[in-house]
Amino acid sequence: MPNMKSSIPYPSRHDNERRRDQANKQIEKFYEIFKDMSFEISFTDALILMPKFASTLKALIGNKKKLSEMARTSMNEHCSVVILNKLPRKLGDPGKFLIPCEFPGMDECLALADLGASINL
Repeated sequence: MPNMKSSIPYPSRHDNERRRDQANKQIEKFYEIFKDMSFEISFTDALILMPKFASTLKALIGNKKKLSEMARTSMNEHCSVVILNKLPRKLGDPGKFLIPCEFPGMDECLALADLGASINL
Protein backbone atom coordinates (compact mmCIF):
# COMPACT_ATOMS: atom_id res chain seq x y z
CA MET A 1 0.00 0.00 0.00
CA PRO A 2 1.58 3.32 -1.03
CA ASN A 3 2.15 5.98 1.58
CA MET A 4 -0.47 8.67 0.98
CA LYS A 5 0.60 12.15 1.97
CA SER A 6 -1.99 14.84 2.17
CA SER A 7 -0.89 17.92 0.37
CA ILE A 8 -2.16 21.43 0.30
CA PRO A 9 -3.81 22.21 -3.06
CA TYR A 10 -1.79 25.41 -3.55
CA PRO A 11 1.40 25.17 -1.45
CA SER A 12 2.85 28.37 -2.87
CA ARG A 13 -0.20 30.31 -1.67
CA HIS A 14 0.26 28.89 1.84
CA ASP A 15 3.97 29.82 1.79
CA ASN A 16 3.13 33.32 0.57
CA GLU A 17 0.59 33.80 3.36
CA ARG A 18 3.07 32.57 5.94
CA ARG A 19 5.78 34.91 4.60
CA ARG A 20 3.30 37.79 4.57
CA ASP A 21 2.34 37.06 8.19
CA GLN A 22 6.00 36.96 9.20
CA ALA A 23 6.66 40.23 7.36
CA ASN A 24 3.66 41.85 9.05
CA LYS A 25 4.93 40.72 12.46
CA GLN A 26 8.36 42.16 11.69
CA ILE A 27 6.79 45.44 10.56
CA GLU A 28 4.76 45.62 13.77
CA LYS A 29 7.93 45.04 15.81
CA PHE A 30 9.66 47.78 13.80
CA TYR A 31 6.81 50.22 14.48
CA GLU A 32 6.92 49.41 18.21
CA ILE A 33 10.67 50.00 18.33
CA PHE A 34 10.35 53.12 16.16
CA LYS A 35 7.69 54.57 18.49
CA ASP A 36 10.03 54.29 21.47
CA MET A 37 12.99 55.89 19.73
CA SER A 38 13.99 59.51 19.98
CA PHE A 39 16.33 61.13 17.49
CA GLU A 40 18.75 63.94 18.12
CA ILE A 41 20.18 64.62 14.68
CA SER A 42 20.54 67.80 12.70
CA PHE A 43 18.49 68.26 9.56
CA THR A 44 21.61 68.38 7.37
CA ASP A 45 22.85 65.06 8.78
CA ALA A 46 19.41 63.59 8.18
CA LEU A 47 19.54 64.71 4.54
CA ILE A 48 22.98 63.14 4.11
CA LEU A 49 21.78 59.82 5.57
CA MET A 50 18.45 59.88 3.72
CA PRO A 51 19.43 57.63 0.75
CA LYS A 52 20.28 54.79 3.13
CA PHE A 53 16.80 54.82 4.66
CA ALA A 54 14.77 55.83 1.60
CA SER A 55 12.89 52.54 1.29
CA THR A 56 11.96 52.54 4.98
CA LEU A 57 10.78 56.14 4.86
CA LYS A 58 8.79 55.48 1.68
CA ALA A 59 7.08 52.55 3.40
CA LEU A 60 6.29 54.70 6.44
CA ILE A 61 4.92 57.54 4.36
CA GLY A 62 3.05 55.19 2.02
CA ASN A 63 1.29 53.45 4.88
CA LYS A 64 -0.41 56.51 6.35
CA LYS A 65 -2.78 54.46 8.48
CA LYS A 66 0.11 53.03 10.50
CA LEU A 67 1.76 56.44 10.60
CA SER A 68 -1.39 58.05 11.99
CA GLU A 69 -1.67 55.26 14.58
CA MET A 70 1.89 56.03 15.63
CA ALA A 71 1.09 59.74 15.84
CA ARG A 72 -1.71 59.11 18.35
CA THR A 73 0.03 58.60 21.65
CA SER A 74 -1.74 58.74 24.95
CA MET A 75 -0.35 61.16 27.49
CA ASN A 76 0.35 60.02 30.99
CA GLU A 77 0.10 62.34 33.97
CA HIS A 78 3.77 63.39 33.67
CA CYS A 79 3.34 64.61 30.07
CA SER A 80 0.14 66.48 30.80
CA VAL A 81 1.80 68.20 33.77
CA VAL A 82 4.65 69.37 31.55
CA ILE A 83 2.28 70.67 28.86
CA LEU A 84 0.06 72.47 31.37
CA ASN A 85 3.10 73.96 33.18
CA LYS A 86 1.95 72.60 36.52
CA LEU A 87 5.31 71.27 37.62
CA PRO A 88 5.90 71.06 41.36
CA ARG A 89 8.34 73.50 42.94
CA LYS A 90 11.88 72.12 43.13
CA LEU A 91 13.22 71.53 46.61
CA GLY A 92 16.77 72.08 47.77
CA ASP A 93 19.39 69.35 47.98
CA PRO A 94 18.92 67.43 51.25
CA GLY A 95 22.63 66.56 51.33
CA LYS A 96 22.80 63.84 53.99
CA PHE A 97 19.97 62.02 55.72
CA LEU A 98 19.49 59.11 58.13
CA ILE A 99 18.01 55.76 57.15
CA PRO A 100 16.67 53.44 59.88
CA CYS A 101 18.22 49.97 59.70
CA GLU A 102 18.19 46.78 61.76
CA PHE A 103 21.14 44.71 62.98
CA PRO A 104 20.80 41.76 65.35
CA GLY A 105 21.73 42.75 68.89
CA MET A 106 21.24 46.50 68.38
CA ASP A 107 18.17 48.30 69.65
CA GLU A 108 18.29 51.27 67.30
CA CYS A 109 20.48 51.96 64.31
CA LEU A 110 20.49 54.89 61.95
CA ALA A 111 22.67 54.73 58.83
CA LEU A 112 24.06 57.96 57.42
CA ALA A 113 23.43 58.30 53.70
CA ASP A 114 25.16 60.89 51.56
CA LEU A 115 23.64 61.61 48.15
CA GLY A 116 26.93 62.79 46.68
CA ALA A 117 29.12 59.85 47.66
CA SER A 118 29.45 56.31 46.37
CA ILE A 119 31.29 53.41 47.97
CA ASN A 120 32.75 50.52 46.00
CA LEU A 121 33.47 47.36 47.95
